[in-house]
Amino acid sequence: MRVRIVIRARNEAATIGTTLARLARQTIASQAEVVVVDSGSRDGTVEIARRAGARVIEIAASEFTFGGSLNLGCADSEAPLIVALSAHAPPPDERWLERILEPFADERVACACGYAAAPDGGVLEARVVQDLELARAHPFWGYSNSAGAFRAELWRERPFREDMPGTEDKEWAWHWLERGRVVVVDPSFATEHSDHADEGPLRTYRRARNVWRGFAMFLELEPYGARELARDWWTGLDGYPSHLRARIGWRRAAKLLGRWAGAKGSR
Repeated sequence: MRVRIVIRARNEAATIGTTLARLARQTIASQAEVVVVDSGSRDGTVEIARRAGARVIEIAASEFTFGGSLNLGCADSEAPLIVALSAHAPPPDERWLERILEPFADERVACACGYAAAPDGGVLEARVVQDLELARAHPFWGYSNSAGAFRAELWRERPFREDMPGTEDKEWAWHWLERGRVVVVDPSFATEHSDHADEGPLRTYRRARNVWRGFAMFLELEPYGARELARDWWTGLDGYPSHLRARIGWRRAAKLLGRWAGAKGSR
């Protein structure tokens, strides 16, 4: 097999069937194996995955960490490349897998992923090759395991950290950037990711808190206290059309509160 695709899942019955069906229609599907690591689903996710032909590894919800479940899914792979994919991130077309593997013809590339945001927060319109200099300029932007690919040999040398509540993907990429590798981010590699738009304010807050706790475990963060929180809430837009809309947006407020709660420490 040329590539192993590892999907981390829990209660993803509404979307995992679509994701697996689109993977089966990839132009190089015959060169791929699919492994689903399920952490205690109770909604039929496991049954849907097995019916679709995926190999399923089951763990208890209490055993889950982002890095740990991905390491488990990679553990016995003999493929040179591994793709990490969220269960709710179906590929947009049948050539997606080809595209995301293409950058690895360059030996410098450690990992590749795709999404719509540019390093400066604008819209990403073309491929970006991130090196250490760019990572230092935009430390919170870069590789993502929601729809990303990485070299198995580098993973075997240095697996994902299992003690992190989030951002295990960017921490892993930083490790290799500091050793002269590069990361490719290309909007054509993006999937139809739901971006957790259906979750409530508490889950949004917890997700943001975990992300910033993760960043604090490997980056030197600037202080982010009540003053910084109030400043960002009052002056920021974060994609909203007006300051009024931004200030009353509960999702934005939950993310800012999560950042404040998560960024209290640094490594």
